[in-house]
Amino acid sequence: MMTPLQRKFDTDLELLKKQVVIETYRSGGPGGQRKNKVETAVRLRHLPSGMTVVATEHRSQAENRRLAFERLRERLMKLNRPLRRRIPTRTPQGAAEKRMEEKKMRSVKKRLRQKEPEDWG
Repeated sequence: MMTPLQRKFDTDLELLKKQVVIETYRSGGPGGQRKNKVETAVRLRHLPSGMTVVATEHRSQAENRRLAFERLRERLMKLNRPLRRRIPTRTPQGAAEKRMEEKKMRSVKKRLRQKEPEDWG
């Protein structure tokens, strides 16, 4: 059951590499000189879906790239899953009774706020 807005995205690694823009940058945080001069962080932009994935955990750019592709595949597979149809359920008896009781209390409160008819005019 696919809706017109939902479409299947490729999750094959070779096809993904062609559909992705890879950016590398210096990851933030502690680490000193090594981290400040080496671009190890990887950002992947998947053009067909517009999704962006980032990996900055490792000191190796290759490891971060592998991790980013792994994350991208997981998220695309999640998008590809068919949506389950919602099964409507009845309101529980207790909830309906509670709602009616609250409604009665509210109406009593409002009635008490009104002026008495002899006070009018």
